[in-house]
Amino acid sequence: MRSKRFIASFSALLAAAAVFTGCKGEYDGEAVTLPDGSVDQSKIEWLPDVEIHNFNAPQPGEKIAVITVKDYGEIKIKLFPEDADKGVENFTGLADMGYYDELIFHRVIPNFMIQGGDPHADGSGGKSIWGGSFEGGTSEHLYHFTGAVAYANSQGTSTNGSQFYIVNTPDGYMENSCADLYAYDPDKYNWPANVVEKYNEVGGVPFLDGGYTVFGQVFEGMDVVRAIAEVETNPDNDKPLTAVIMESVRIEEYQG
Repeated sequence: MRSKRFIASFSALLAAAAVFTGCKGEYDGEAVTLPDGSVDQSKIEWLPDVEIHNFNAPQPGEKIAVITVKDYGEIKIKLFPEDADKGVENFTGLADMGYYDELIFHRVIPNFMIQGGDPHADGSGGKSIWGGSFEGGTSEHLYHFTGAVAYANSQGTSTNGSQFYIVNTPDGYMENSCADLYAYDPDKYNWPANVVEKYNEVGGVPFLDGGYTVFGQVFEGMDVVRAIAEVETNPDNDKPLTAVIMESVRIEEYQG
């Protein structure tokens, strides 16, 4: 994670032997790696199953977020106040203030995510409704499946502000699978068995789990997210060459 609230590539971090939210970078994976370099999943001891809330359908009357993107359409997001109370409070508060209106998605990376919510439009700014950063924490019920909505941060979940990202990976796609990550560092990278199964089904970015506050999930409008992901970007900073503008972000009661 770079200082301007950018989400770093796990592969790049491995190549550079860097530290990523406590990753030790020393485990050689021999205990679960076969001679051909693949992972022997029969030797992996996944954690017990948990309730996964990402894909719970919104109920009539509950609050949802609606992002209207100029020339693209609407992205509708289920919010999880029971799992990410501070994260939802911050997002809904900023939306009600009109903070996000006319801001852009300033960073777009295919097969990874789209990121926005910075008034500086370069990844260096933004603040919470409390005037600075806040601690959002993580939940055992929310994960970085495709369509997940989470806060970008500069050094852990205590540095959340206004910037957020939406995971955009093809169905079933992971640059680094849960099994590969487990082989790299089983002390850090281990998930409940049903979470692993869900990642294999829908795709996502599991290496971000534990380091970022997930607070929402797109339930309608992933076609809009995928269309945004196809825009031409500056290769130096992943910024769209043509601005992708959030005309409004509003909080509404879901009508069903």
